[in-house]
Amino acid sequence: SITKERTEVILQGTSSLDPNDPSAVWEEYDFKCKPGDLKRRPCFISPYHYRLDWLMWFAAFQTYEQNEWIIHLAGKLLAQEEETLSLMGTNPFAGRDPP
Repeated sequence: SITKERTEVILQGTSSLDPNDPSAVWEEYDFKCKPGDLKRRPCFISPYHYRLDWLMWFAAFQTYEQNEWIIHLAGKLLAQEEETLSLMGTNPFAGRDPP
């Protein structure tokens, strides 16, 4: 069955020196096929799935302790590893200092 509500994991970063500052601007990493921006046309690649996007969908049903790979993914995004960034739809920090 399909759930009536969908929980999403959203990865964001900030260039603010103090991430707890209310004026800190948080920017979202987009995925290639994971639902996100409602104005973006849905990705259609059936019967295949982008593996990372698929894992993010299932991670939303559990805690990060059950999906430790998310912590490693966040670390690689913070380090701006090219291999990891190639899996993403967009990098909001392209051409800038890492978050």
